[in-house]
Amino acid sequence: MELLIVIVILAILAAAIIPQFTDVSADAKESTADLNVRILRAQIELYKAQHDGLTPSLTLAELAKATDASGADGGPFGPYVQRIPVNPFTNSATVRQAAANPPAAASGAADAGYLYHPAAGRIWLDKDDYLAK
Repeated sequence: MELLIVIVILAILAAAIIPQFTDVSADAKESTADLNVRILRAQIELYKAQHDGLTPSLTLAELAKATDASGADGGPFGPYVQRIPVNPFTNSATVRQAAANPPAAASGAADAGYLYHPAAGRIWLDKDDYLAK
């Protein structure tokens, strides 16, 4: 009888605790996505400040290497990131051009990474829920 009571108590505890851990993966992806976008935005702004207002090209390749004031390889500025971080929802670091600033919709591509507007130097996660952030 005591064993049955212990099993029932454990079952009740498990039923109360397990649902709390099911959303941990989604929360981790959201936090990582927010952090990645903040880092990229900060590094793009730093690049612009050190390059007299120039923005990185569509591929953002300039962020991962040392450049001079004109953006050419080999200079005192950068690298700003080791590599472009991946979109945690798709595991892709693909950068696509945003048609507008801000974009109206995500690209819908399977390998969606980021949307970047080179003229404005603005970047967003290529996911509909995150375009407003």
